[in-house]
Amino acid sequence: MPTELNNVKGPLSGLRVLDFTRVLAGPFATALLADVGAEVIKVEPPHGDDYRHIGPFIDGESALFMSTNRGKRSIVLDLKSPEDLKVALRLAETADVVVENFRPGVADKLGIGYSTLSAVNPKLVYLSISGFGQTGPMRDRPAYDIIIQATSGLMSLTGDPDGPPVMVGEAIADLVAGLYGSWAVTSALWQREQTGRGCYIDLAMFDALLSLLPTGACRHLASGEIPQRVGNRHPLSAPFGVYQTSDGHVAIAVLNERLFERFAEVIKRPDLVTDPRFRTDADRAANEPFLRSVIEQWSTPLSSAEVESWLSKAGIPVAPIQNLAEAIHSEQTRHRMLFRQDEMSFPLPEQPAHFSGTVRGRPAPVPKLGQHTQQILADLW
Repeated sequence: MPTELNNVKGPLSGLRVLDFTRVLAGPFATALLADVGAEVIKVEPPHGDDYRHIGPFIDGESALFMSTNRGKRSIVLDLKSPEDLKVALRLAETADVVVENFRPGVADKLGIGYSTLSAVNPKLVYLSISGFGQTGPMRDRPAYDIIIQATSGLMSLTGDPDGPPVMVGEAIADLVAGLYGSWAVTSALWQREQTGRGCYIDLAMFDALLSLLPTGACRHLASGEIPQRVGNRHPLSAPFGVYQTSDGHVAIAVLNERLFERFAEVIKRPDLVTDPRFRTDADRAANEPFLRSVIEQWSTPLSSAEVESWLSKAGIPVAPIQNLAEAIHSEQTRHRMLFRQDEMSFPLPEQPAHFSGTVRGRPAPVPKLGQHTQQILADLW
């Protein structure tokens, strides 16, 4: 692996992003851009981003706000003020990218819509993130993460077969929209390199989350069946799920015949390999309840560590079910430098991609409300 450190600031160094976003989806997208070197100017109303006022708080500052607004600069503008709107337009002239996540039509009403800003800067890449997109029958419906999880089909696939639909334990719709947003921006910037012109990007949280359900979508589109909740197992493969141990649970993933033969040897049931109920992955999935009972006869007397040790030695994918604290403070997380310390010693996230020649863990100070207003104004005129 190359080790030279020749790009201290990151691959997007020199890119200016004008950030009109708030709460989560938009700020997450622009935080990812800031992580890799972009200059992100966060435009906030006088009362600040709503996330500044939502806990948990560290020394009076929102940890959620700090996490998603790391490495940005803050300017306060009241876009309903003609003078402040003039500043926003001037900033747009100097920017490469604009990101907003208002409800459809709001940016236009505020005077910062794509048609207005692209008129003063034709090279602008403009990203709009909304719940259901700028078009379609659900365009004007308000959307929060739970609404997108519900409408996308994700909740219908999550949970036990006999239980209710279950939310994923994180605001996944917001986050995946932010992730797709940063990807879309960088794609559009490459297009601009070829054409010399910017473009408008319409990104819906609904679209983004639905695109992350390929297993269920392919099952439905290929067969017409409506996928249902299957609990802690894979809908198409077995053994591929979560299994009981004496002190908890482990995840086990066996996806081919060679691994299944090895697995059967480890659990001292070589007869499973020749049993017609388990000959193929499809057979094993069809007979998953009985196969599960056989596996848990072996795993239940053992600790999770013992199960992991036995299966790992045989090269079978296995892992204990870690809680979030264990994952955050694990040796693997520390080695991969997934969190960094800012000047207040609060561990801030670092984007996960490792770029050769780029320093990870650079300081990413979180801006106070309006901290850079005067400095940014002085640089404009």
